[in-house]
Amino acid sequence: MDITPLRQVSGYRWLFAGMFVMQIGRQLTVVAVPIQVYEMTGSTIAVGLLGLAQLIPLLAVSLVGGALADAMDRKRLLWISQLVLALTGAGLLWNSLADSPALWPLFVFSAINAGISAIDSPARAALVPGLVGRALLPSALALNQTQTNVAKAAIPAIGGFLIATSGYSVTYGLETMAFLASAMLILRIPNVKTEGGGRPFSMSSIMEGFRFLKPRRVIQAAFLIDLSAMVFGMPTALFPAFGTEVLGGDAFTVGLLYGAPGIGALVGALTSGWVSHVRRQGRAVVLAVIGWGLAIAVFGLTSSLPLAFAMLALAGAADVVSAIFRGSIVQLSVPDSLRGRLSSMHMAVVAGGPRLGDLEAGVVAALTSVRFSIVSGGLACVIASLGIARWAPSFLNYEYDPDEPELAAQASP
Repeated sequence: MDITPLRQVSGYRWLFAGMFVMQIGRQLTVVAVPIQVYEMTGSTIAVGLLGLAQLIPLLAVSLVGGALADAMDRKRLLWISQLVLALTGAGLLWNSLADSPALWPLFVFSAINAGISAIDSPARAALVPGLVGRALLPSALALNQTQTNVAKAAIPAIGGFLIATSGYSVTYGLETMAFLASAMLILRIPNVKTEGGGRPFSMSSIMEGFRFLKPRRVIQAAFLIDLSAMVFGMPTALFPAFGTEVLGGDAFTVGLLYGAPGIGALVGALTSGWVSHVRRQGRAVVLAVIGWGLAIAVFGLTSSLPLAFAMLALAGAADVVSAIFRGSIVQLSVPDSLRGRLSSMHMAVVAGGPRLGDLEAGVVAALTSVRFSIVSGGLACVIASLGIARWAPSFLNYEYDPDEPELAAQASP
């Protein structure tokens, strides 16, 4: 990987460290809360409702979070977010210590945690370009992807081990400490002023983000191509049926299917040193999404577990490449004073797409078959990406220039 941002930018080092510790706390929450809900209720529906309880505040707060990131000092907003996350961890710890833990705190504190992530994420995304500069941004985004995928690959397993050996109170206690440690690390980040001055928080400031987005097909295409990949080519809801009925496996087989995209994404992120040399970033996104869709289609056709695992891993690697370049295009096509609001819109797409994809895959599978749903979804992803490239040639031809004056080429629609 290209670790130049970590070597050269001390502020980014502190942000990277703080966000990695935060990811530890978040991933402990991701694994502990659903397990505890299922243990208390024995209901998969209750676990599904937990996801809905998290999605609603995440989408509702996302636009407000972006406006806050453009109105407040972003470092301070990140610090406050970590403290609130620590309070949610403390609430889960308090509930776990009761003689008879209640169910409602698991839903309430998880919902607050998700809502705060809709403030934390756009503030962090908007802060990175100001810390590292234009030339180092693709490498910094690749490092961020590596950090996220390392946490997703390792921490849930560690969390499961902690729950099995030490119980929920120890797990939630470590989660709370992780968020507090993240807050302390973030204090070391130097202050970065928003270029052009902060925009006071108001409804008009939220609408300003939509007005900026409306005439800019480059950014719209970046959002749409990710949404199409997640809606058509994200068949995770079908993994249990595919692993047991199509591949003839068991729960371990299904677990391998769930883990494969994350492993591929981690490998893709760890080998991403080449991304800073790619100029035609829009074309790279289109090719990566086409690769994702084709890998998913082949996955749906196979009856071999090793080939299925390989195709899902390949899809995960393609997805991380797409994410790096999409993030670079969005961040460098937006003035610093609007980066928080546009980052929050991007986050809403990233968070909502997989949920819609689960619904699409499940409905098509119920009407046809599991194989048809997966294969048709992968091919639809390919067709949609080509359609978006045709609709927005400015996106397909978007060219990254590390030496270009900041936003000179993107100042107007």
